[in-house]
Amino acid sequence: MSAALEIPPNFCENLHAIIFYQENSIMAIFAKTVQFFKDRLSKTRDKISSSLSQVLKLSRNIDDSLLDELEKTLISDDIGVETTDKLISDLRTAYSSRQIAKTEDIIPFLKEHIKSYWPHQDRQLLMATSGPTVILIAGVNGSGKTTSIAKLAYILSKDNKKVIVAACDTFRAAAVEQLSIWAERIGVQIVKHKMGSDPAAVAFDACEAAVARDADFLILDTAGRLHTQKDLMRELTKIRDVTARKIPGAPNEVLLILDATTGQNAIVQAKMFTAAINVTGIFLAKLDGTARGGIVIAIKDQLDIPVKFVGLGEKPEDIAEFDPDIFTEALFA
Repeated sequence: MSAALEIPPNFCENLHAIIFYQENSIMAIFAKTVQFFKDRLSKTRDKISSSLSQVLKLSRNIDDSLLDELEKTLISDDIGVETTDKLISDLRTAYSSRQIAKTEDIIPFLKEHIKSYWPHQDRQLLMATSGPTVILIAGVNGSGKTTSIAKLAYILSKDNKKVIVAACDTFRAAAVEQLSIWAERIGVQIVKHKMGSDPAAVAFDACEAAVARDADFLILDTAGRLHTQKDLMRELTKIRDVTARKIPGAPNEVLLILDATTGQNAIVQAKMFTAAINVTGIFLAKLDGTARGGIVIAIKDQLDIPVKFVGLGEKPEDIAEFDPDIFTEALFA
């Protein structure tokens, strides 16, 4: 009779950890520490800490006056009117039901509620089941689009992925030139045409190149501004449709680049682009250079579009997966 198979202690837990890591290995390469976020969110954190400390004085009791002041403070920190209304309403309910009793309880309460806005699964990078994963990038000029593309391509290439970028913003010579410089600097391939070419034709050739060269990722840049909003959206739709015909299931991910320094205006932009293309995620650029980082919370609550990546510096490696736990801890540190 054969000996019984011994299962090592913690086998199931370890197996689960291995499977989880494999399933999330792409996002794992973007992971950053709490300290990394703390260092780069200092402007937003200082603003929020300063304003909250004025309201949440330990000698004060929780009452309507304090909650009204807190509401004004959160709105001024770019968390947004609608989101703030929900948080304050939940605070009032928690106080009435004696879940919280003193001002020291408010920050932990806010942190836990804010973290709960983001399910883990909706922040994952959407991947192709076979063939290249196609990422369509949209955003207005000046939002940090080209730099964000470079950061995304750089980190993916450092994970031994073959990355191709496509310069589909053919309306600005500077856009093609900037992307070409970045592609050479970070060591990825680029597909481009001369200025004034049909952007959809660039996308078409890029899709063919990605398949022929067995690329893992194809990242498509697009124009940030044409003569009218209608022209811009029509061009984006055309590029999206061309990629869908060339590569089944493409684009797998439509990332909208938003400039964190614009605050509530970022939500207006998101609504505009979402009306034309199915935005699946947001890359929030320049988060390190603003005191308006609270906009991350408002974007998710008002638009229900997950922030998937954040830009936290000028270097190619200054990109991070958006982690609500780390973000919130860093914000209220």
